[in-house]
Amino acid sequence: MYKTNVMGTLNMLGLAKRIGARFLLTSTSEVYGDPLEHPQKETYWGNVNPIGERSCYDEGKRTAETLTMDYHRGDGVEVRIARIFNTYGPRMCLDDGRVVSNFVAQVIRKQPMTVYGDGKQTRSFQYVSDLVNGLVALMDGEHVGPFNLGNPGEFTMLELAEVVKATIDPSATIEFRPNTADDPHMRKPDISKAKELLNWEPKVPLKEGLPLMVNDFRNRILNEDEGKGMK
Repeated sequence: MYKTNVMGTLNMLGLAKRIGARFLLTSTSEVYGDPLEHPQKETYWGNVNPIGERSCYDEGKRTAETLTMDYHRGDGVEVRIARIFNTYGPRMCLDDGRVVSNFVAQVIRKQPMTVYGDGKQTRSFQYVSDLVNGLVALMDGEHVGPFNLGNPGEFTMLELAEVVKATIDPSATIEFRPNTADDPHMRKPDISKAKELLNWEPKVPLKEGLPLMVNDFRNRILNEDEGKGMK
């Protein structure tokens, strides 16, 4: 993962330099690590464990940002940097390990929702169309960034589970498991910079976007189950 973030970014920056393209780096809120600042502004440098289990991704994205800015300052490459917070929507992988995907797929399959730790850690969830609009605004604009692109609505994992239950099946249950290493306790973007300079902010609340994702997941899981029955 670190190699993909670093070498992949390096290769694409080299290509952008050669052909004079504008380069977009889709970075991540993970660059903030387990933040000591809440909500997180782009000026916050983060609190990342460089040798932890998650560090290959966290540090890989941080290095990708470094490379992007080096090519911008040293070689004049036109770049844009977006720090993307948790995003959900239709056509995501059914089993990609992301919390919204996990909860939705588990409830549709009549399985308990898996909550790690006490479930009080927070995340912010933006619908995919809001992210796309933010990326377009960033690429069409004149500002390099980085810009936080996320929905500042903040939910604990238990609150998210309740929203999923209410959307799909009120009888759904929760199964608690030991927390993963270096799991951030809080995650919420400060999007003041994007609102001011990109004229962007998310429009779709979780309770409106989630049913659209659920319909897509339900159709695909149903087809998946029917396919198994035909074998």
